[in-house]
Amino acid sequence: MIVYAQIKEWGDCVVDGVPTLKCLEVVFSNLLTMASALVIVILFIMMAVGALKYLTSAGDPEKLKGAQGTIKYALFGLGLFIASFIIIKTIDILFLGGQGKLFEFTIPVITPEP
Repeated sequence: MIVYAQIKEWGDCVVDGVPTLKCLEVVFSNLLTMASALVIVILFIMMAVGALKYLTSAGDPEKLKGAQGTIKYALFGLGLFIASFIIIKTIDILFLGGQGKLFEFTIPVITPEP
């Protein structure tokens, strides 16, 4: 069954119609993608609200200070979002060789000797 809300396809994690632990990787990837999109939308809204507050402050120092605070926190959130992405990519490059397999589960298969 195809679910159109998902971003990454299930692939080979479903065995005989039953999801395995490998499906957690797909779920986690989809959650990260959706959370990233939500963060970007919220940051855009915060910037727009801060700009609107700034434009409608009419020279009032308290309103102006509130507008500057909103814009400052939106820019701080954007910087935090970009820094987290860079940290994850750096960990991937340094420890995994940049293969993009930071969130992939690999379960070793142990076969008994005859």
